[in-house]
Amino acid sequence: MSESTPILRLKKNEERRLKAGHEWIYANEVDTDSAALKTLPAGAACVVQDSRGKVLGRALLSPHSLIAARLYSRDAKQEPSRSFFKKRIEQARVLRDTLYPEPFYRLIYGEADGLPGLVVDRFGDTLVVQTGTAGMEAHLETVAAALDAVLQPANIVLKNEASVRELEGLPLYTRAFKGEVPERLTLRENGANFEAPLRDGQKTGWFYDHREARRRMAPLAKGARVLDVFAYCGGWGVQAACAGAREVTGVDSSALALEYMHRNAELNGVQEGLRTIEGDAMEVLKALAADGEKFDLVILDPPAFIKRRKDFKNGLAGYHAINELALRLIKPGGYLISASCSMHLPADKLLDVMRASARHIDRNLQVLGYQGQGPDHPIHPSIPETAYLKSWFARVLFGF
Repeated sequence: MSESTPILRLKKNEERRLKAGHEWIYANEVDTDSAALKTLPAGAACVVQDSRGKVLGRALLSPHSLIAARLYSRDAKQEPSRSFFKKRIEQARVLRDTLYPEPFYRLIYGEADGLPGLVVDRFGDTLVVQTGTAGMEAHLETVAAALDAVLQPANIVLKNEASVRELEGLPLYTRAFKGEVPERLTLRENGANFEAPLRDGQKTGWFYDHREARRRMAPLAKGARVLDVFAYCGGWGVQAACAGAREVTGVDSSALALEYMHRNAELNGVQEGLRTIEGDAMEVLKALAADGEKFDLVILDPPAFIKRRKDFKNGLAGYHAINELALRLIKPGGYLISASCSMHLPADKLLDVMRASARHIDRNLQVLGYQGQGPDHPIHPSIPETAYLKSWFARVLFGF
């Protein structure tokens, strides 16, 4: 630790959460009498102390954010060096290669892998990297060099287009650190082949987090008429077709996403039973109901309706509306898979949404099971925010 290393001292009793294992330091927890927070350099590695000066660890600074700093080590001398990043990346790689026989997975999942603010998805010989904090952005070149040293991929793409970056004054861009920015990504999931758009796709291009839920869906899809709502590139719908669905309808507002859904159906030889509808999900479901359409299985995998706590009331109403519309389209004895990626919506609250929506239209549910995110998105037990994904599987009964 050099004399120029910033010191972040906390107010009295604000260290309790950190000592219990959490790694975020909020701006209102910082003793601003000891250091003017907003004058500290964004991205710098600072030493965190409690109100008495006891060292708690090292953190990366984001002084203009609500989360002002994130611990990356409990060792006060640990610099965010290339060797440090290499060690953490190698630890993450060993876990994923233990879990998955092929190199298609989330390689780095932020705090859960000891690298706060960093996400890396692996698509064979292409790595797609995202940073969401000023702290990690400042060390991005070092991180990318460490990724190259550990994995030697053909392409390392820095895809930083998420609007959350603007909250920390970070620019939006996509560029290659190594190799090129491919037009599309290729991957395999649960035995199915997929392509996904990179530059114009969502997030890193693909959503690996639902892999386990999609595997769990397979027996429900066999012989079924399936409706995949918010279908994106067909992660759910194409795998339903591969599992033996007799017909799959994909709904999405993006023409590009549905183009890729058709492409992926062709890659797997299941294009004959696929139709797609481009449009707003709510309006499409209303139109299907008006036409008397019925399905054996409806899958709801919407974007986050509750992005911030203050959005909770309106977002919850959105979940009620979409679930009720879906339930109206399900045949007696059919199935609903209802998912949410909203961190602020607890799993039990989503189940309550499904129950209330069913009762509102005189249906009953048999809950078959629950699935969270896959193990390449491990959960940090002291940071509940890392457990964001939930999916409930239910059978829909009439007059029961």
